[in-house]
Amino acid sequence: MPIHVINGKKPGPCLLVCAALHGDEINGIEIIRRLVGLKSLANLRGTLIAIPIVNVYGFIHMSRYLPDRRDLNRSFPGSEKGSLAARLANLFMQEIVSKATHGIDLHTAAIHRDNFPQIRGNLECEETLRLAEAFRAPLIIDAALRPGTIREAAVAMGIPWLVYEAGEALRFDEVSIRAGVRGIVNVMREIGMLRKTTSKRTVIPRTVKSNFWIRAPQSGILRLTVKLGACVNKDDTLGCVADPYGGNQTYIAAPHTGIIIGRTNLPLVHEGDALVHLARFRNTENASEAVDMFQSELDPVEMGSISGSTPII
Repeated sequence: MPIHVINGKKPGPCLLVCAALHGDEINGIEIIRRLVGLKSLANLRGTLIAIPIVNVYGFIHMSRYLPDRRDLNRSFPGSEKGSLAARLANLFMQEIVSKATHGIDLHTAAIHRDNFPQIRGNLECEETLRLAEAFRAPLIIDAALRPGTIREAAVAMGIPWLVYEAGEALRFDEVSIRAGVRGIVNVMREIGMLRKTTSKRTVIPRTVKSNFWIRAPQSGILRLTVKLGACVNKDDTLGCVADPYGGNQTYIAAPHTGIIIGRTNLPLVHEGDALVHLARFRNTENASEAVDMFQSELDPVEMGSISGSTPII
């Protein structure tokens, strides 16, 4: 497991940034590649631990899982004498996570799904909330701790922990990558690892009030007519499901006003499959403005890469 350890000339926090706990979630790998190449790290305070591929086994086989078919991010804190997943989780916690004062875990949606860039964390923790707002992703989700995740294990050790979700498994997404690099740098500035700078334009993140998946009313061919980040009103048509011959068609309507933060990319669906992830806000208009500003700021055509890397198309 290759690990970057970058020590600053002056003392400060120790930030752990890791990716590919699920081996097919590769956006974070590119985010870390660009992060460790930033010239601003020459002025680093403290220590940056950056691990582009935690689940090397899964990455090699383009799989979410380990060879024993276990999900590494449901195996923490692990054990010395358990399964391969449990042993790897235990080793990772003891040798790496325990050294950190703060953590950011990089993810994408599962295979054949897509996530709009978002930060997840336990917002009841003031330090976690501070980091989540500093990241400047357009959307923040107050996510309960899930048993077996690295986030739950890290929080149990007193480490503030963020999860960045953006993009699709086995695909690079340039906007998600740029947002990830910029967000990590923002967090490093917030906790004193890098100098703070001023920016004329900045996204004000909006906290999600509630979120849920809209599911397929029947089996058939799905035709979605909404994009990620789209603001929809109650009863707006999101798409339809029909049989392969165009008959037995059922339209899918938005049950509430909100913003699309996730969607399936598969046209073939079965009754009950998750189709569209809808987030609700106290003020949907403000959330929509944050999404629009985010998309315009990170447009690959208009924005020079934060790390000088050629945009991935």
